[in-house]
Amino acid sequence: MKVQVVQGRGCVHQVFSGFFKKKKGSNIFRIIILLLIPRASLPSLLTQILYPSLSLSVPSDLIQPLDFPLFPFLSLFSLSPIPLHHWNLSRSSWREFYSEMESSDDIESRLSCLGSRGLIDTTQFVRIIIQSLYSLGFNRAASSLESESGVRLDSAQHDRLLFDVMSGRWESCVSTINSIPGIDTSSLINASYLIWKEHFFELIGSGCFLPAIEVLWKQISPLGVDSCRVHRLAQYLVCYEAMGQTGSVGSTVQRRISLFLDLVEVLPPYIRVPSGRLEKLVETAVLKQRSSCQYHNLPKEITLFEDHKCWPEQIPSTCSQVLLEHKNEVWFVQFSHNGRYLASSSSDCTAIIWTVEDDDMVVYKHCLMGHEKPISFLSWSPDDTMLITCGNGETSKLWDVKTSTLLATFSDPKRRIISSCAWFPSSDKVLCASSEPDNRIFTCDLVGNVLDAWEGERIPKISDLAISPDGRLVIGICSEKTIWLCEFPQGKEKVIREERSITSLSLSRDGQFFIVNLNSEEIHLRKLDVNIGDGVDAVFKGHRQGKYVIRSCFGGSGCSFVASGSEDSKIYIWRRKCESPIKVLMGHSMIVNSVTWNPARPHMLASASDDHTVRIWMAGCNPQPSKKLGESLIS
Repeated sequence: MKVQVVQGRGCVHQVFSGFFKKKKGSNIFRIIILLLIPRASLPSLLTQILYPSLSLSVPSDLIQPLDFPLFPFLSLFSLSPIPLHHWNLSRSSWREFYSEMESSDDIESRLSCLGSRGLIDTTQFVRIIIQSLYSLGFNRAASSLESESGVRLDSAQHDRLLFDVMSGRWESCVSTINSIPGIDTSSLINASYLIWKEHFFELIGSGCFLPAIEVLWKQISPLGVDSCRVHRLAQYLVCYEAMGQTGSVGSTVQRRISLFLDLVEVLPPYIRVPSGRLEKLVETAVLKQRSSCQYHNLPKEITLFEDHKCWPEQIPSTCSQVLLEHKNEVWFVQFSHNGRYLASSSSDCTAIIWTVEDDDMVVYKHCLMGHEKPISFLSWSPDDTMLITCGNGETSKLWDVKTSTLLATFSDPKRRIISSCAWFPSSDKVLCASSEPDNRIFTCDLVGNVLDAWEGERIPKISDLAISPDGRLVIGICSEKTIWLCEFPQGKEKVIREERSITSLSLSRDGQFFIVNLNSEEIHLRKLDVNIGDGVDAVFKGHRQGKYVIRSCFGGSGCSFVASGSEDSKIYIWRRKCESPIKVLMGHSMIVNSVTWNPARPHMLASASDDHTVRIWMAGCNPQPSKKLGESLIS
């Protein structure tokens, strides 16, 4: 039995690194002979192979089936012996070597598809890399890759079509397009129309009217394109003088280049690789990984060297401060839009404005006093210079944030009780809703003057109110189980009915979504749009709510999280795509009424509780001492 020459990959070059060469004339022999033989037969074979005069053959009885222990044998046409360290390999190394050896069918299959699942076509992949290299200015590298791989950036149909277009071979252009495999009928018609239209214009420009008419009626009209296009071309034929001198060589070349570019746009993408295709694929993969990351919250440098992964510590979960200035239950808490301030309101009839320092410490700034009853709601102006506070069963007040000065009291002769209010994006007027002594929705300026009002039997009782960031939509909670959406000031309306009572409402910062808390221990998320159905986009469960008003919020990077208080004294955080909470924060000793996520600092969260405290939660940080007047404690 003659010895066969066998080629292996990878492991061959690592293991047998000291091969010898022997010149014979102008030829260089580097023949690697791989034998699987028993150890006992090695000396006799070695004696034969080390002498060039001996015939290079191996008795068939020395060839054994592939079964350990077997011993690989390597030799070259050389008078020098093979270094012994080449033989000193473990069985695991040889198993790895054998696994590297492939049949020709395996190699062909491997080269045609890439990836562990074989989903990536090798030719397409190489073409995309070549296109990216050219776009980055690495022309020599791209050209070298084309030459070495045998894969061209542009398909054969692309080059043939370019030649036919620039030389004005219109019938050949159409034939080339018809030869493209898998082209759909619409693309075929559009491409044919572009080709014959250019031919039509060039005939008119050269004064060949009869051939132009023939192209119009025999080539363009049968395509079945929009009749308006055909009529417009006929008008051009009649009024060709208005087109000017279009038959010069320069303008013809420019038009044909434009035609070719237009053809590339309507033809399948494999004809010419779309610009920036590799970058788009990579960017899509990165965004997909980031969106599917359960804990992605803080800004993190994107790397292509490993899959994107975030840790639970990126979610605010460590209590860094406990604010004790309120003397009774804290009912509402909210960060300003720029994240520099925090406002809290309490049943002690006060509201407190806090400053968020650069080091993330929350510091006491003002205490707003003037209400006679507990303050159940507050709202920041879009420019964060003013704050509205709503007393529980009394009028609302407007405050200056910097000075804590009372700017206005929203009231009228009937002393209507304002249940909720919302700012317009311009920060120059407010939308208010009252329910006692009658249901009324009205807008007023910053001194309390009523600008517009809607009242009567048709106006529902509003318990919570919000305006989209663009000022186009108003959303309110009415009749306990009903959500009311309206295009402002007069437009489409939509009513969404829930099966259980609604206690609160919150909008995402981009105005695309809203959430409502139900006393059935569920939070429902919907898209803010009057033109779509009433379906729920997501439901969040796990918290406790049955008797009291619990407020939730959007938050984190891209508003991708939802946080809520709970009657079990905990804070629950969900990923917007997950029904179950990903974090549960413990620290309060009584009901958590409200939570707010800092819009400018996604690592910061605040909560308000019946235990008279406001807690500040941070992502991946250690508790820090409070800078309050000396009374705040560490969690």
